[in-house]
Amino acid sequence: MEMIPMMQSFVFQQPASVLIRTMPLITLISLSYLGFSEIIGKHLQYSKFWNVNPQSNSNQTKLSSKTGMLMLYGPACLAGFASFALFPDGGIRFLLLKLALTIHFFKRLLEVLFVHKFSGGMSLDTAIIISVAYFASTASMIYVNHLTLGFPEPLIYLKYLGTLIFLIGIYGNFYHHYLLSKLRHKTERGYKLPKGGLFNLVICPHYLFEILAFFGIFLISQTLLSLSCAVGSALYLAGRSYMTRKWYLSKFENFPVGVKALIPYIF
Repeated sequence: MEMIPMMQSFVFQQPASVLIRTMPLITLISLSYLGFSEIIGKHLQYSKFWNVNPQSNSNQTKLSSKTGMLMLYGPACLAGFASFALFPDGGIRFLLLKLALTIHFFKRLLEVLFVHKFSGGMSLDTAIIISVAYFASTASMIYVNHLTLGFPEPLIYLKYLGTLIFLIGIYGNFYHHYLLSKLRHKTERGYKLPKGGLFNLVICPHYLFEILAFFGIFLISQTLLSLSCAVGSALYLAGRSYMTRKWYLSKFENFPVGVKALIPYIF
């Protein structure tokens, strides 16, 4: 997958390996397919979409949401921590990338343990698919950046801007997860209309800030693979947020129609 000249100013030259050169395209296609599948009703089975198609769930192994979420983020978090031992050197960019990925998934584990209130469940198949995707993308982004050590730096330096965007994204994601956790008491299992923060404008602001965090990670690493991961994740979360808004519209007669899915006033 060759880079066009304009991209060469802000993305590292790709290593010579055929596998490494094809990974960005494979990643983008795979994540885009998952986003399209959400829109046509073929959901990854977790959260509020666990019971959308009960017949298809009858033959699947069900996990508790908490167990499933720990499976989702645990391997990727371990990959982040392991990268400090496996690749102890590499300069400030590589350090920032390892920190960003590790912090992102460690934060998600802490939220699962201490913030989220769960309902529904998760299929084992879904847990495996997402867990493998997170682990593979985390390990691959770290490894590809390791391979670029010694390559000429991109003409435009974006790692510090990326760090700022990542921090905004991870804080906004946490803040809106916290607001969701305050919607119901420990004994409650039903869904309520979220409020506060950007929930007055979009139904999935936590996804919006997660997308910001992923683009922050791309700007830190400045590789084509991390760009594909960011764009692909954005497309998947856009599909998921679109269907989440549609789900709320079907469940709540008083859902404010002016509240968009992901981007205030636009989408």
